[in-house]
Amino acid sequence: MTFTQWFIFFLILQVIHFLGTWKLYVKAGRQAWEAAIPVYNAVILMKIIKRPWWWIILLFIPIVNLLMFPVIWVETIRSFGKNSRLDTILVILTLGLYIFYVNYVADVEYIEDRSLKPRTVAGEWISSIVFAIIAATLVHTYVMQPYTIPSSSLEKTLLIGDFLFVSKFHYGARVPMTTVALPMVHDTIPKTKSKSYLFDDRIDKKDTSWKNKLQLPYMRLPGFQKIKRNDIVVFNQPADTLLDMNDFYPDRNYYKPIDKKTNLVKRCVAIAGDSLEIRDGYIYINGKRTTYNDRAKIQYNFNVNTGGEAISPAALANRYNVREGGRMQDGNYYLTLTDDEAALLAKNPIVKSITKTMQPKGRDGGVFPQVPSLGWNTDNFGPIYIPKKGETVKLTKESLPFYKRLISEYEHNDLIVNGDEILINGKDADSYTFRQDYYWMMGDNRQNSLDARRWGYVPFDHVVGKPVLIWMSWEGMSPRWERFFTTVGGNGEPVSYFKWFIGLLVLWFVFDFVRKRKKA
Repeated sequence: MTFTQWFIFFLILQVIHFLGTWKLYVKAGRQAWEAAIPVYNAVILMKIIKRPWWWIILLFIPIVNLLMFPVIWVETIRSFGKNSRLDTILVILTLGLYIFYVNYVADVEYIEDRSLKPRTVAGEWISSIVFAIIAATLVHTYVMQPYTIPSSSLEKTLLIGDFLFVSKFHYGARVPMTTVALPMVHDTIPKTKSKSYLFDDRIDKKDTSWKNKLQLPYMRLPGFQKIKRNDIVVFNQPADTLLDMNDFYPDRNYYKPIDKKTNLVKRCVAIAGDSLEIRDGYIYINGKRTTYNDRAKIQYNFNVNTGGEAISPAALANRYNVREGGRMQDGNYYLTLTDDEAALLAKNPIVKSITKTMQPKGRDGGVFPQVPSLGWNTDNFGPIYIPKKGETVKLTKESLPFYKRLISEYEHNDLIVNGDEILINGKDADSYTFRQDYYWMMGDNRQNSLDARRWGYVPFDHVVGKPVLIWMSWEGMSPRWERFFTTVGGNGEPVSYFKWFIGLLVLWFVFDFVRKRKKA
């Protein structure tokens, strides 16, 4: 839905609110017209139900408002003596329409001095749980989100089993676009295959206007930091279920809202406006080879020949990752190593040779933008321009494969190609000006990562946040204590602040215990 459509929907809700509550406003000593003025009517309602004014803010926050509306409905009828369990169930099941019955039919009086304390222990528990969920949803959506590393694309930099805190405010928190969804749940309800959100994912290639129903337009709060080269970033995978991505996912061909696409974590190796090229596995930005801080563990695949002798990578100075089934009968091993690890391993006397495996330039690897004549692959790729907001590019038959998806899918234009003719929104086009920034995301495990080399650019509206802290880490059933409460960025070996966290936690419990004793 567009902003105009949402505004009309908002006005319709205001009319429904006025029709369902104006008599109750009068019984509470207010004027009937006060129930008709948008926002002001909410201020007056908070006074009627004896609740703080800032509850109004929660009513306008997507997802959170789904929890707040039932609370307001219940508080409204209880302010007029409807306190029974049946009344509560009816007002929730009817989505608040039970208030019409209270307004027009029921013989009720306003309770000026009603107690705001729950009448039962169960009620107190429910109230506490609801507001705990609301607070957690606010933090999860706009401040910090927990995230688990699911794959080895950043192996040795971030490990499978690392649990991250991802900052939403560094790059600016994105307002949820999917308005009807379970709080703090991504695209699927845990332990089920059911969607956690309301969205029509049917496909009609002639008419896709349906796909924006109940969707808010993209909005983002101001951030205090821009994405920098080599930042580790969490984002929604652009290629996840997009229409016409048959080259990647032939069995998944349907739409998903941006904020419900699969979450990925990669390193942003190029930012908007950069020119990127990969030569023999090494990244060059604007013609210069990229360097990394010492926490970045960039890895490649190596063939290690021992002349038939067995080696144990764990026995070497560093621990190496032997891929499953990597050992061959002729004494060759297939290892994933950094360049430094490979150089160290080469000094081992039983190693006869060690060779980095690379696809030669000119051998097509089926990579973005899927143009075989380019002869690009994951090890030799580009150069390619990373689009920047406000910049204009020429559109030709040769350049269009790079920008087609950006123009149509990410920037929502009607793009038609008829021979050499390119039409954008019904008009001839020989150039295009981008409306947002784009980024190039890659894994540190360079030859074992499904990343931008396969599916292309990442739009800024797909960016979720910045990982800032590993708060827990497990390998199988064993904790990696040395990684608990370590920072993600920075130089040098990660430093664990777990002891400090435990110490502060103990101090808090002692303080809370003493405070309660004094109060008693």
